[in-house]
Amino acid sequence: MTRDPASLSAADYLDSAREMTAANRPYLAHLLAEEAAQRTTDPATAAGIRASFPDPTTGRKD
Repeated sequence: MTRDPASLSAADYLDSAREMTAANRPYLAHLLAEEAAQRTTDPATAAGIRASFPDPTTGRKD
């Protein structure tokens, strides 16, 4: 893996988000997916990414 975050693609961030979901790390998955969405030029694709990895803290009740 490369150490320069600027060289990572949206697909790299999305793959990492999926890995974090599988590892039961939803907030980290959300952050990685948000970065993937920001690196995506198509607004519809970005919206789909955001919908797939919602912010887990917005539905949280204490």
